[in-house]
Amino acid sequence: MTKEQTPTTPEAADPRPRRLTHAAALTALEGLALTIGGLWVVVLGFVGQPTDRRQAVTLGVTLVVLALLPLLAARGLLAQRSWSRGPAVITQILALPMAYGLLRADSIAIPAGIAIAVTAVWALVLLINPETTRALGIRGPGAAQDR
Repeated sequence: MTKEQTPTTPEAADPRPRRLTHAAALTALEGLALTIGGLWVVVLGFVGQPTDRRQAVTLGVTLVVLALLPLLAARGLLAQRSWSRGPAVITQILALPMAYGLLRADSIAIPAGIAIAVTAVWALVLLINPETTRALGIRGPGAAQDR
């Protein structure tokens, strides 16, 4: 095949919007933070003085497994897969109560709560943006009737 006969890919015909790339980056950042937090808890469970080592390791492993959801969603967003928006939105919605809990604490956790809340809201705005929705091939309500 010559260059003129090469079929165009969807990515080449319709470039990924920056909003979608930013949403994928924020979602991946959250997945990375969960992974680091989970590994940190596992390490502390082994080398620290936890009250229950088994519980610490279980929590750490659970956090690492939960990190797969936003990491896979971020990869899907970068590849412009429509299925990836759901897990990405769910990740943001789950981050908001966690941020609220950190904001209610009287400790150094308040800045972390602010960062998590801002990141989650920002990612949600990017994920529900019409440009992002179109790039992922998601039709709005009533679009099926327009056919």
